[in-house]
Amino acid sequence: MPSARKLGKRTDQRRAMLRGMVTLLLDKGRIETTLTRAKELKRVTDKMITIGKKNTLAAKRAAFAYITKEEVVKKLFDQIAPSFEGRNGGYTRVLKLGPRRGDGAEMAIIELVNYTPKDKKDKSKKTKDTKETAEKKEDKKEDKSAAKTPKTTKKAAEVAETETAEVKKSGAPRKPKEAEEIKESEPAEEAVAENEEAAEIIEVEETEESEEEKAAE
Repeated sequence: MPSARKLGKRTDQRRAMLRGMVTLLLDKGRIETTLTRAKELKRVTDKMITIGKKNTLAAKRAAFAYITKEEVVKKLFDQIAPSFEGRNGGYTRVLKLGPRRGDGAEMAIIELVNYTPKDKKDKSKKTKDTKETAEKKEDKKEDKSAAKTPKTTKKAAEVAETETAEVKKSGAPRKPKEAEEIKESEPAEEAVAENEEAAEIIEVEETEESEEEKAAE
C-alpha cells in the first residue's frame, strides 16, 4: 500500500509502524497519535475494513498478510466488518486535540465510527451487578432474621430437653427439692429421738444398780 506521507521513516519502518497501529486500532477501537499519522492510519484502516466485508478466502489471506494478530483478523471478519454492512466507506473518524507539550506536534484521536467507550459498558454492567447484589443481600437478611432465635428461648428449650431426658430415664416425674430435703431431715430427727431414749434407759439402770449395792452393804 504505497503512501504519499513519509512520516519521517523509511519504507520498511513506516510499513511496520502502520501494521502495528492498524492492528491496535481494530483491537481497541480508539487510539491517540499525531494528526499526520492518524490521517494515514485512517486510509489504511478503511481499506482493511472493506477487505473484511468481502469475507472470501483471498480477503482473509490479504488481512492475515497485513494484520499482525490472528485474533484481530477474526474480530475484523466476525464483528467489525458485519457492523458496517450498510455503510460505504468512512468507517473511522479523526478528532483533533491540539498541539502536544514539548515539540508542539498536532495530536488527534482516531476511532471507529461505531466505537462505544468502556465507561458506558462498565456503568451498565455495574448497575446490573448492583441490583443483583442488593437483591441477594436482602434475601440473606431475611434468611438470617428467620433463622435467629433469642438466647433465652434456646436456654429454656435446652433445660426442658434435659428434664424430659431425666424423666424418661427414671420412669417417674421429678420431685421438687423441698420434698427431698424434708424426707432427708425426718430420718435424722427419728435417730436423735431414739438416742435420747436409750440414754435415759441407761441412766435408770445405773441408778438401780447403785441402790442395790448400797442395800447389800
